[in-house]
Amino acid sequence: MKKTYIILALTALTAASCKKDFIDLTPKDSYTDATFYKTVDQFKQADIAAYAPLRDVLVNDYFTSEMRSDNTIYQPYPSNRGTAYLYRESISNFTNTSTNDYVNAVWQHCYTGISRTNIVIERLKTTDFDAAVKAPIDGQAKFLRAFYYFKLVRLFGGVPLFLKEVTKAEDAFLPRSAADAIYNQIIADAKDAISELSAPAKFPQTGEATKGSATMLLAEVYATQKKWADAETLLNTLSGMGYGLNANYADAFTPGNKNSKESLFDIQFLEGTILGTTPNPLPFHFLPRSTNTSIITGINTNNSSTGGWNTPTQDLINAYEPNDKRLDASIGIVEGTYNASDLFVYSANKSVIGYTPAAGKMGVPYIKKYEHPPLIAVTGSSDNFPVYRYSDALLLLAEAQNEQGKSPLTALNTVRSRAL
Repeated sequence: MKKTYIILALTALTAASCKKDFIDLTPKDSYTDATFYKTVDQFKQADIAAYAPLRDVLVNDYFTSEMRSDNTIYQPYPSNRGTAYLYRESISNFTNTSTNDYVNAVWQHCYTGISRTNIVIERLKTTDFDAAVKAPIDGQAKFLRAFYYFKLVRLFGGVPLFLKEVTKAEDAFLPRSAADAIYNQIIADAKDAISELSAPAKFPQTGEATKGSATMLLAEVYATQKKWADAETLLNTLSGMGYGLNANYADAFTPGNKNSKESLFDIQFLEGTILGTTPNPLPFHFLPRSTNTSIITGINTNNSSTGGWNTPTQDLINAYEPNDKRLDASIGIVEGTYNASDLFVYSANKSVIGYTPAAGKMGVPYIKKYEHPPLIAVTGSSDNFPVYRYSDALLLLAEAQNEQGKSPLTALNTVRSRAL
């Protein structure tokens, strides 16, 4: 009898141990792909995650975009021919290959953002949220997807067009679509974003994409396609959304004036070292390479491995009209000398206006508008990076009007009168 009870007990224990819920490995203290996308707040968090790659795109994109223009150059580093330096130099020299890490980073981070927007857009369709709740979530995701693809198509031409969440390995590999197909999708997404997003409710804004952000994006797309009348129509709607110029040009870049009425869309940064902060590293990248940047930044920071890039050219400096206030607000001069290691030893911070080097010194231009010392953390600043400003919209409007044989002077002079 005793043996019978033991056998029954072991049988019961074995049966219990084989129950499916006993070996369920889904963690109870964290979200999974299957349990997360359920509430409005979770979808809003997913939208925020789709914004995050913008910062990674930015810190690589100025190599592939700005430094390939006539506006800026790289500062060679003859004493260090490491791979990273050669990669950056080759981009500026138009000699980069497909293995270049900085070019590849723009591609990779854009597609990271696209992947996240696709998840939001597709999964949002399966919810029973009210239409008014869904609209801003979907609109922001579609603005971001359009933005990422617009960056890609201008740099690479036709690219793979992912519009669905990738759930299987075989879905992760698509051939390139024609550039026209990419532009058609960008336009469709931007139009949806315009219809689903609202104009800013107040200034300063939250930093999220708005109807104005999407309007400016679509207008730039149309201008790229030389659809000047369509671009003009869109751009003329922005003033009715409350946008306008700040009193001073430099106000558009100060951390204390973020997301102002002049901001159509900024990449957001927050200085600090605690969890959740996202400092902007560009103030250090845009200074001459040195072991001590304190004359400019207010803190003793060594940017010898991360500086010396995107240096303004003399051609750009010469392009400013006499008395243009934007020149002194945008570009400064670091005065000093190069040492034997090809690092710049700062001795003074000078104005670019009428600059003449002191005896035995030389001046190196730097992008000044993101430098707001003293910086608290050596990792970067709280400066946002403006993607679209209302002044950009006015200048694009003037171009669209001029291309149609109309007078561009009203829009053009609105910007010019502030500068002079």
